[in-house]
Amino acid sequence: MTSPSASREIRPLRAADTPRVTGLLAELGYPGELAAVTRRLAAVLRSDTQRVLVAAPGDGSRIDGYVSVERRQALPHQDETLEITGLVVVAAARRSGAGRALVEAAERWAVRQGLRTIVVRSNVVRAESHPFYEDAGYRRKSTSHTYRKEI
Repeated sequence: MTSPSASREIRPLRAADTPRVTGLLAELGYPGELAAVTRRLAAVLRSDTQRVLVAAPGDGSRIDGYVSVERRQALPHQDETLEITGLVVVAAARRSGAGRALVEAAERWAVRQGLRTIVVRSNVVRAESHPFYEDAGYRRKSTSHTYRKEI
């Protein structure tokens, strides 16, 4: 899959992409050790319910961004959905169409999976992402607090 707006390929994540994805995570404020990210991405690569797609220039010299998605079933109150669990575009590639191309590729994957609804959660502190999703046709449905407990 290639974006018509640029010489960019949207393709599934490869294990060899892990160092570049680790750098993207750090840019978004989620620094991680390469070994930990490698372990997590290996699990995703084996999963039937998760996908990571990357945006790379045609020459494969770098990765400009990624989208991670997961099929979710929340019984009993809704049908299975696809959730965008992460979308990162490197600062230099923002507003280039990379993010939109990644989201559109995720939407096409959802359709192939027979899913009709996509959910994305965007932290209130990431205000710059809210107009992006709204421009892509997503509508805010609720706000909530996230609670976490380390056990």
